[in-house]
Formats: sequence, structure tokens, C-alpha cells
Amino acid sequence: MGFSYLGKVNFFTDFLFKAFALTCLLMHVSLSIIKYPTRFIPFAFFAMAIMRLPLSSRKNISFYKLMGTGKNGTFDKTPDLRQWAIMAAHKNELNDITIENIYGSFIAKWLSYFKCTSTIYLLEPIEGHGLWDGKKPFGNLPPKSDYEGKIAVITRATIKLNKLKYFWQNVAPVAAKMVKAQGFITSYGVGEIPWIKQATFSIWESKAAMKNFAYGMKEHAEVIQKTRQQKWYSEDMFTRFKVIKEVKR
Repeated sequence: MGFSYLGKVNFFTDFLFKAFALTCLLMHVSLSIIKYPTRFIPFAFFAMAIMRLPLSSRKNISFYKLMGTGKNGTFDKTPDLRQWAIMAAHKNELNDITIENIYGSFIAKWLSYFKCTSTIYLLEPIEGHGLWDGKKPFGNLPPKSDYEGKIAVITRATIKLNKLKYFWQNVAPVAAKMVKAQGFITSYGVGEIPWIKQATFSIWESKAAMKNFAYGMKEHAEVIQKTRQQKWYSEDMFTRFKVIKEVKR
């Protein structure tokens, strides 16, 4: 009788713990690609510093990155000085997909004043591995899931200084072929530090299409093998997302 009662108590407390844990799981990630008019490029640089304060004070944001972008939609040595990116991990689900609701009124007014356009991607992390600045910004994700539909991918790495030459020699030519791959929809090359902290965000019609490019293309598979054997990265992360919504403003 005692053991039965204790078992029920343990089952109940375990159930409550799991239910609580589920409510604490990250619900949404936003990635906003922002374009400034050419005449306002100097203010885009300034924004990368000043926007840290309103983002860090948002209670709903657990992790964020302010990043520049490359010109050709993937890893690129040439920056696009008109185009910048804000990525944030949100503790709660987002329903109203506006800059103000996602990042606050200061950033919304700033982008409006400088006549910026934006494309906002609302994402749900589903699988992945690795770290970003020593953290798991999208929670404890499984390495695989059953999801097979339209999918977005973030691949990012901090490249070792003594491996920069090999990285750019090998990765850039392969990344340029991605735009011609079957099932490819769009991509952006983003980064916190030019040439060193780099990432690619890409969207595919299906997981199968993405995997066919990642592992089916000989050149890409060889580069993946080289990164591991020659240890190009001091840190890397790979995350896949469901694409919940895309909003252009």
C-alpha cells in the first residue's frame, strides 16, 4: 500500500515537472533581414551598437544576435552594407509579427525613421546540435525529428584564425552552388565578425531537398569531411526549423 502510494506521488510529481518543462520550452525564433537606403548606411553601422540595449532589456528575448550580411546570399567575403540582420530567440509564442512586437518600439521607430524595409522569418526550432557562444540558444533539441516539410537551416561556425585560408578556399565555391540546388528557396549569409564568425540561413522546399544538397553533392560532402578532419572551427552549430511565417514590411 505504501509503495503504491509513493509510486503514485512520484508519478504525479514527475508529470508536473515534465508539464512545467514543456511550458518553458522555446516557442519561436525570429530572423529579420533589414535593408537600409544607401544614404543611411552609416546609421546601419551605428545601429549594430545602439540596438543591443533595447534587445537585452526585452524580457521575452533569451538570446539575440545583431549581424551583417554577405552580398550573394551565403558565405561571402564581400559585405552588403545596406543589408543587416537581427536574430532573436523568444521565450513565448509570437502572434503579432511586427518589428515593434518582436523587438520593441525603439527599434521599430529607428527602422521606420531610416525608411528600412524588412523581411521577418518566424521559425520553430525542431532539431540540431552544437553551440553558439558557448550556449544552446534554441534549447535542448533532438538531433533528428520526423518533420519532412518546408524547412529552414542555420549553419554557423567560429573559424580558427589559422584555418581561415582553407575555409574560404573550400567553402565559398561550394556555397555558391547552393542557389542552383533542387528544392532551394532562398538564403542569406550572415555574420557577427567578418570572415571569422560566419553563418548561412537557408530555406528549402523539404528536408529531403536540403539533405540531398548537404550530403548528396560530392563537393559539399568532401568539405564537411575536411572541416572535421582538419578542425577548422573552434565552435559550430547546426539547427533546423519549421518555417511558421514570412512577413515583408
